[in-house]
Amino acid sequence: MPNLPRLTALIATLAINAGCADATMNPPAPPQLAPLLTTMSERLKVADQVALTKWDSGKPIQDSPREAQVIAAAAKLAPTYKLDVEEVSQFLAAQIEANKLVQYGLLAKWSEAGSAPATARPDLVRQIRPQLDQLQIRLLQNYAAFAPYRQDPQCPSWLNQQRRTLSSDALHDLALIRAAGELCVIRK
Repeated sequence: MPNLPRLTALIATLAINAGCADATMNPPAPPQLAPLLTTMSERLKVADQVALTKWDSGKPIQDSPREAQVIAAAAKLAPTYKLDVEEVSQFLAAQIEANKLVQYGLLAKWSEAGSAPATARPDLVRQIRPQLDQLQIRLLQNYAAFAPYRQDPQCPSWLNQQRRTLSSDALHDLALIRAAGELCVIRK
């Protein structure tokens, strides 16, 4: 077997080159993606607080007038960030749907357990909504910064890679998938 060392060297070279080719085919995510996903994840963590207020008050999760108000406010700000009004409306609607997903999941969990966690309850109107309003501004800023990359063929891959580092549990991961569901626009 005098050719075995050559064959081993050839296989090693091919493996190394294949790894290099793969690295060049999958460029790293643009730095604008991480702040956007982080802000989306922060917004989903606020959903835990909203769920607590809904649990305590018995109010329904669905609040169509408030949702319309939030989406309209974001749409009004869209031109400030050079964003399409309809795209911003859809983006914020996705954030709201993801937030509600967390709330429904937590309320179901607490209902099954018979109680919600014994943690501090921030006031929905005076504390949570202003926090959501601030997050909305950051969302729009970060969305505008990432917008040029939305049509990149690597966008879904970038999302999957970075999303995994942000979710604390399966419910919040699923909600982040929903929140980022229309972030990439891939034309086929």
